[in-house]
Amino acid sequence: MAEITWLGHACWSVKTGPHTLLIDPFLSDSPSAPRKADDVAADYLLVSHGHFDHVGDVATIASRTGGTLISNFEICQWFAKQHGLKHTLGMNLGGEATLPFGRVKLTLALHSSTLPDGSGGGNPCGFLLRLAEGKTIYFACDTGLFGDMSLIGKAKLDLAVVPIGDVFTMGPDDALEAVKLLQPKRVVPSHFNTWPPIAQDAQAWADRVRRETSAEAIVLKPGESVTI
Repeated sequence: MAEITWLGHACWSVKTGPHTLLIDPFLSDSPSAPRKADDVAADYLLVSHGHFDHVGDVATIASRTGGTLISNFEICQWFAKQHGLKHTLGMNLGGEATLPFGRVKLTLALHSSTLPDGSGGGNPCGFLLRLAEGKTIYFACDTGLFGDMSLIGKAKLDLAVVPIGDVFTMGPDDALEAVKLLQPKRVVPSHFNTWPPIAQDAQAWADRVRRETSAEAIVLKPGESVTI
């Protein structure tokens, strides 16, 4: 059994067995986060791209917990050089690695990636997690719609987490199409309502998902969890 908790914006915690994974940690400066950077555990920090609202608390949390940063090669190199992080796993799109919690694969994401100091942040990505306990989770992270989501769906997803905020990522219409391509058992929206430009009616979107797909749509409030 894995517990997936929304920590506001695009930050997620995944507890699987004895391991805690933290996706795109942006907490202390996030207007929607229910916790601060000092209040979360992380054995692994998975970072999808370099924008401030996804890397804001990486150095603080990784330094405190000793957690391993998993991201593209460029982001791992930047954090090692700029913040002295010693535990990193630099990867690239399509690459997959076996770790104590299972396997992680970096998937395509249609987005951009620039680090806070203006350095290039490598290729943005999503994450396909095949947990050791047998569950499969896809974090689309910040992305537009793309047809190869149908290939990701062949992994038989127990849960998909997709952005619906629009402006910077997919909006509700394209996110609905993404669900149709991915065909997950369950789907949860992300990256919305943090700031006015990405305000969305997540319940209305979930109702459309229920009407038009076979997926179970679950809308969480920051701090709430879903168990698979």
